[in-house]
Amino acid sequence: MKERALGVVESNPSTGGFLEELDRAERREQLQAVSENFRDKLRIRHLIYHWVSADGEQYGCGTYDPAWVQRYIDKGYLRIDPVIQGCYQHFHPVDWKQLDWSSRAARAFHRDAMAHGLGNQGYSVPLRGPNGQFALFTVNHACDDDTWDDFTSQNRGDLILLAHYFNQKALELEPGRQPEPAQPLSPREIEAMTLLAVGNSRAQVAEALSISEHTLRVYIESARFKLGAMNTTHAVARALSRGLIVV
Repeated sequence: MKERALGVVESNPSTGGFLEELDRAERREQLQAVSENFRDKLRIRHLIYHWVSADGEQYGCGTYDPAWVQRYIDKGYLRIDPVIQGCYQHFHPVDWKQLDWSSRAARAFHRDAMAHGLGNQGYSVPLRGPNGQFALFTVNHACDDDTWDDFTSQNRGDLILLAHYFNQKALELEPGRQPEPAQPLSPREIEAMTLLAVGNSRAQVAEALSISEHTLRVYIESARFKLGAMNTTHAVARALSRGLIVV
């Protein structure tokens, strides 16, 4: 099977278009089309979102073969999958090469996955939400290690942003879920988060706002606290998803 050349997220057109597609989604079913569209933009084999609730209930969407999804459930692979087991212990993105595939069960799982169309490379962003929610946003492809390392290093920041934004939308569309009250940001916090959202570095933001980087850090940390975010990228994603900033 000949693979397409890997793509690079372009901060304004690709990422922005993806966020706009998510904004327009009004039902969970529409997240499937968003997954397929962005998979095609990145020119990768698969893009997947997988949510596991505290009671073990699963929800997912993405581009895996439905036969593999059903087999995954029937075989109880949730208990074996090194990606689930490894990422549950991390807060930062995980390259699948970093995970432990040494057990007989893990190797058998890997062979089965490859036979059902998965690529040999994967990159997953762990996500955590309310009430014990744990989810993964994953990109998957078939290529050599150097090509994959180049792709993930170029796209890391955007993939993290997209992952958190996708998870936020999935939470919003959860049946019976009440929307979280938005905490207001100050005008300066809004300016700072907006400039970060469109791809400016901290130095560039500080210069644009005519403030020191120390003062900027105070604004960012204040916004992150109000948004309940783990880091700056997560804060930007939450501010976007709640409509507190617009890019």
